[in-house]
This record gives sequence, C-alpha cells and structure tokens, in this order.
Amino acid sequence: MVSKIFQKFILVFLLSTFVISCNKATEEEIAVPKAKPKLVEFGFNMNDFNMVNDTIKSGDTFGSLLEKQNLNGREVYDIVDKVKDTFDVRSIRKGKPYTILRSKDRTNKIQVFIYQPDKLNFYIVDFRDSIIAHKKTKPLTFKTRTIAGALNGSLSETLQNLEVDPALAPRIAKIYAWSIDFFKLKKGDKFALKFTERYINDTIYDGVDSLKAAFFEYKGKKVYAFPFAPDANTKKEQYFDEEGKTLKNFFLKAPLKFVNITSRYTKNRFHPVQKIWKAHNGTDYAAPIGTPIMTTATGVVEQAGYTTGNGNFVKVKHDKTYSTQYLHMSKILVRRGQRVTQGQIIGKVGSTGLATGPHVCYRFWRNGVQVDALRLKLPTSTPMDSRYRKKYMEYMNPLKIELDSVSEASIK
Repeated sequence: MVSKIFQKFILVFLLSTFVISCNKATEEEIAVPKAKPKLVEFGFNMNDFNMVNDTIKSGDTFGSLLEKQNLNGREVYDIVDKVKDTFDVRSIRKGKPYTILRSKDRTNKIQVFIYQPDKLNFYIVDFRDSIIAHKKTKPLTFKTRTIAGALNGSLSETLQNLEVDPALAPRIAKIYAWSIDFFKLKKGDKFALKFTERYINDTIYDGVDSLKAAFFEYKGKKVYAFPFAPDANTKKEQYFDEEGKTLKNFFLKAPLKFVNITSRYTKNRFHPVQKIWKAHNGTDYAAPIGTPIMTTATGVVEQAGYTTGNGNFVKVKHDKTYSTQYLHMSKILVRRGQRVTQGQIIGKVGSTGLATGPHVCYRFWRNGVQVDALRLKLPTSTPMDSRYRKKYMEYMNPLKIELDSVSEASIK
C-alpha cells in the first residue's frame, strides 16, 4: 500500500517538473530580442547603415572623398554635374564635418553623403535610387529667459558669469548707444534682461536670438528698452523706454562703441605736443589703432583729407545747425560729398597729425561755433506717434513688471 502511494507521488512530481520545464522552454522560444532604439540624424535611421563621421582635411575634395568609396573619376564627374544646381562641391572647407552612410551588406556601398557647412545647415547627396542633392536646415527652437544681476566687471564678463552668451553685450551696447555710456557704468549697477535663445534640434545652443526687454541702472535711474514696431506694414522694430520715448537720438553719445575719454573740451589745456597752453575744442577718446570710428549722426561729408594739426580727418554736416569732425585717423573710409548714415564707419583710429598716441578727437559745431558735445542738450528723434501709444503701453507694461519683479527677487 505504501509503495503504491509512493509511486503516485513520484509520478505527480515528474509530471509537474515536465510541465514547468515545458513552460520555461515555451517562454524562451517565444522571447523576441529587443530592437535597437532608432538613432535618427539628418532624417536617416543611422542603425540602417555603416556610418563614417569625419572632417574635411587639408587637400580633401568632394571627388577625392568619393574615390575613397570606390567610385571612379568618370562617376564622380557625373555626380558633380547632377548636383551642381543644389550643392557646389567647391564650397567644402577644411575643418567642416561630413558623414558617409554605407550599406550594411558585404558591398559596403556608399548610400548617402552629408556635408555640414555650419551648425544649422547641411547638404545631402543621395546615391540610392537616383543621384539627387538636397539642402536642408535643422529644426530651430526658441526658448525665453529672464535674468537679473549686478555688474561685476565688464558687461561681457557679467553675462558670461550668468551663463549668457557674452556676444549679447555689443548688441545691448548698440541698442543703448544713444542713452548709456557703458564705460560709466559702475560695479553693482543693476540690470535685467528678457531674451530668446536659439537651439538646434532642441538641444544644441546657437546663441541669443533677440532682446525682448531690458533695463540698466545708469546714474541712479533705470533706463528701459522695449522693442516695438509702430508701423505694422514694415514691421521694423525700434527701442522705446517705459514712457514710449525712443532710445534712438539724433546723435550717438560717442563716435566709438566703447569709449575712454582722455581729454575733454576746455578753453585752456597744456598741449602735449606743442607744449603750450591753448583751447582744446573737442573730446579725445583713446582706442587702439584701427578701431572703427562712427559718424554720430546722418549727414553729408563736408571735408575729408589731411592737415598738419588734424592729421587724417573727416567733417560731416548733419543739417543747417550741426556739424561734427573726427581727427587723427589712421585711415579715411569716406569721400567728400558722400552721404553717410548714423553709426556708419567713416574711418579708423590712428595718431596722425599732432597726437601723442592713438585716439580720435571729436569736435562739434552748432551754428558754426565749436561747442562741448558732452554738455550740449542734443535733439532726439521723432517721438512715437500718439495713435500707437495705447497699443505700446499695453504691450510694454507686463514686460516692465516682469523685469522689476525678477530684479527684486534676484538682487537683495
């Protein structure tokens, strides 16, 4: 009796073991290996190809790169001819990246050639069905940031410390060229900025796209800047302050982007070259040789030439009232009678004439009399048309509130 019970137990045990092992085998048999995740670049799944990434080396040509892919000279010539309307193969440059996609079979035949002239654009030469070229642009996304801070060093250095592209600094200086002398900003002066940044493929940083709003503390007052296009037809933006007044004045504050005043307008100064006391009827701005000199207002070149005292100089007549003159240039870039626009480069800083070092002496005339430009209340540009003011204020107010609140929260 006991032996029969034991035999039944053994039989049940063996059957259950067999079922479990069958189930395991079944599970193993139906398990499907996971597919590789797609690696999509330039519109291609890179897992479908043997991929080569490299950069153009000295001596490389489109033809030599293709010949390394077992294409002969005649084939290369035909390919170049077929793609020339889209892709000028002579434009490839040393150091630029390229990608070659080849088939995964034993022929390892070239399928696609991709060349990137810059971070944003790329050319595709597709060899698969018929040879065809495309020029494409990577998708751009824009992200907005609002930051606030206090100056600690130059504006470029301060922005870099806040992880902002320092290339934004000269753009800001240009916007504020009529209202702020950035050399007079002090350590601790507050500012706030709202701006958009570009990203390629949503991940690769591509710099600042546009400035949406800003303020800088200057001489104890906040100077705001908001871009606005009064004319809906042209959509040309200008920068205005919180009261709707344009930041762009009739005259720039200085003929150089960044200025270092070494000598001011005075009726009695000891001349460093002539060694005598005499009037200095201008303002000296020191800068390295070759620094661009800008005309401070639109006008017509009245004089351009050389004298012993002035060296190379340019004089611009702006209207019936005002004229300006720029002395000691190393190079003159305009001619007499030429019309120039505000901010246009008219020459380069030098030390020609009676000068001890490289600088530009900036002289200013009002009604034919030389005056001190730094003390003169200069005319502004035409104010915003009253019919646009309501729309502007509605647009500007939320931006101003945001700048102020971020500044208060960030700077204690």
